[in-house]
Amino acid sequence: MNKKHTSAKVGTLASKTLQSNSSSQIAKQLAASALSQTHTSRQTGAKMESKASHVLQSDKYSDSTKTLAASVLAQANKQR
Repeated sequence: MNKKHTSAKVGTLASKTLQSNSSSQIAKQLAASALSQTHTSRQTGAKMESKASHVLQSDKYSDSTKTLAASVLAQANKQR
């Protein structure tokens, strides 16, 4: 079990991402996942973990999207 949770800084970024009309669909998915893990013991699911990994390996995503992806991955199940 992973006991990490979304930091306040990443939570703020996630909230702004969800409110922005210019945010990509993947950025909004990552933001929603990060926010759902704020102050909870929820872990990232396998599908979202895979998406976050793809974002971090690609050059086409912004730094803020990669920040969200990194947070989501940090909260993944350590046994996977």
